[in-house]
Amino acid sequence: MRITRRNAIVSGTAALVLGGVAVTFLWNGRSGEIASAAADTVPADDLMQAGPLGDQEMGSEAAPVTIIEYASMTCPHCANFAVNVLPKLKERYIDTGKVRFIFREFPFDPVATGAFMLARCADKDKYFPMISTLFQQQSKWAVRDPMEPLLTIAKQAGFTESSFKECLANQKILDGIEWVRNRAADKFKVNATPTFFINGEMHRGEMSLDEMEKAIQQYLKA
Repeated sequence: MRITRRNAIVSGTAALVLGGVAVTFLWNGRSGEIASAAADTVPADDLMQAGPLGDQEMGSEAAPVTIIEYASMTCPHCANFAVNVLPKLKERYIDTGKVRFIFREFPFDPVATGAFMLARCADKDKYFPMISTLFQQQSKWAVRDPMEPLLTIAKQAGFTESSFKECLANQKILDGIEWVRNRAADKFKVNATPTFFINGEMHRGEMSLDEMEKAIQQYLKA
């Protein structure tokens, strides 16, 4: 189904309904519950094509390893990776020039879409800090009524109530996020979050730091 402003979280009433649906769909869709396992390898030229809004990434373009994560903001497994694994991965591999990390939006529900939209509306240098904050506080806003807690977080990033509402009504940002999600599902067969591509090789489901390091090391040795 194509997400539009009509079913994104742009009104209080819709948010109340969609917030409840979001949790049900997330778990019924087994988001993040598929065990980590390598699958198909995707051609680099296809995988590296950024969406209409551009990629959000960390690390050197010259790094020997590129990790692309498709995540949903309401996915608890994605939150666990962001809070407990990514900081260590960043310290050991991204900041040292060994890994380039690209984060792509794959929302499973309108509440996750709204959270991604807010991160995209923030200043470019605030995208990852906001994503990190949203994941850290996921239990506060990934609820039946997400508007007030999301507004509170957005205000910490410099939003006003007016700019908050304007962001959630921005069809261009909504379309850009939808484009990335649909392309990943249709072309790369992404159907769970998180899904990682490590130098093109697909790994479905949450990965620990040890699992991530094992996948990375084979390319660093080469």
